[in-house]
Amino acid sequence: MREKKVKVLVVEDEASIRRFITLNLEMAGYEVGEAESGEDALALLTEFLPDLVVLDLMLPGIDGLEVCQHIRETMPDPLIIILTAKGQDTDKIMGLELGADDYMVKPFNPFELIARIKAMLRRRDRYEAGRTGYTYGSLHLDTAANKLLKNNQEVELTPTEYSLLKMFMENPGKALRREEMLNGIWGEDYFGDTKTLDVYIRRLREKIEDNPSDPRYIKTIWGSGYRWQPEMVRRLP
Repeated sequence: MREKKVKVLVVEDEASIRRFITLNLEMAGYEVGEAESGEDALALLTEFLPDLVVLDLMLPGIDGLEVCQHIRETMPDPLIIILTAKGQDTDKIMGLELGADDYMVKPFNPFELIARIKAMLRRRDRYEAGRTGYTYGSLHLDTAANKLLKNNQEVELTPTEYSLLKMFMENPGKALRREEMLNGIWGEDYFGDTKTLDVYIRRLREKIEDNPSDPRYIKTIWGSGYRWQPEMVRRLP
């Protein structure tokens, strides 16, 4: 089976520099997407789903700092390398504080950029290899430690909330009927009604969703039950 290529999004408004970076990354075996502005980058993020973003800070319109902040607030997984010009120390520091993983000063050697990318990916892979459980966006359910991390911060869950979340993550995309969930969590001899489940779902949404009234993760299937959104779910060893 062909190994999935690492996706890199190059965000650079100068066409010659952007194409130069893209060609070198493609020759190194990466799948590359291009954006010439911050607006283009934001539109491409959820469509292209990059593993890594090469981000120029000096962009027309929405600048690189805003793009960096948006990525970290909505898609914590992609690695970010910011590109700065000489003398942009303040922007470089702000970029790192907003969540960038590394930076390079223009002009730079493309081979150094590729070496930096490889090193960052190796560090990420070693980190992921040490984790157990399920990862979805900013959420990581550690099944070895029985705990939930959101943006790398632990979220307190009751045993029932943990069991519900684990059931969801074990069945991404599957429509789970209320009765099926009640039997799985409370047991087949449970005599309560489905309102108990709905209360726990509401409490769980309040803990994991950025906007519980418009949930991203736990979707309601009216008249039936609930479904965990399958996109970007990863099962870790």
